[in-house]
Amino acid sequence: MSPAATSAWIGLGSNLEDPRRQLDQALRTLAAEPGITLQRVSSYYRTAPWGVTEQPHFVNAVAQLHTTLSPQALLDVLLRIEQQAGRERCERWGPRVLDLDLLLFGETCCDTAQLQLPHPRMHERAFVLVPLAELEPGLELGRHGTVGGLLARIGRQGVEVLPEAPLSGEP
Repeated sequence: MSPAATSAWIGLGSNLEDPRRQLDQALRTLAAEPGITLQRVSSYYRTAPWGVTEQPHFVNAVAQLHTTLSPQALLDVLLRIEQQAGRERCERWGPRVLDLDLLLFGETCCDTAQLQLPHPRMHERAFVLVPLAELEPGLELGRHGTVGGLLARIGRQGVEVLPEAPLSGEP
């Protein structure tokens, strides 16, 4: 990582139009983006829907990247990738082709209309904590504690690892 690069964590999710393929494509697109180096990707997990429960199960993962972009510029990239995948923002917590959430951006704290860092609800969600714990269980989530400690409290219910590795299949 160059001195100017920051470590960031991204949550990925999809439950429409071949979710594994959606995550694979999003990761390839992120890795090709100027100013972004994809470092690690968790396994893919099948997860129960959260919020609106009458919808297909999701495929979720977490990725760590290093970036020279600002938090807002990185968010803009994530939103553009979602839009290119066909994401329509119709229903909160509803089905989606692709969801890319900026979870953490170094030690940055931010609370604007467009961006909240750290992500304000990740400490409550097993579909984020399970893949994050796979990669970095000791990662501190501010005043909430470590990823591993939080996961021990809320449990892994509704989250199961999928057998094939990320970026599977043909590009």
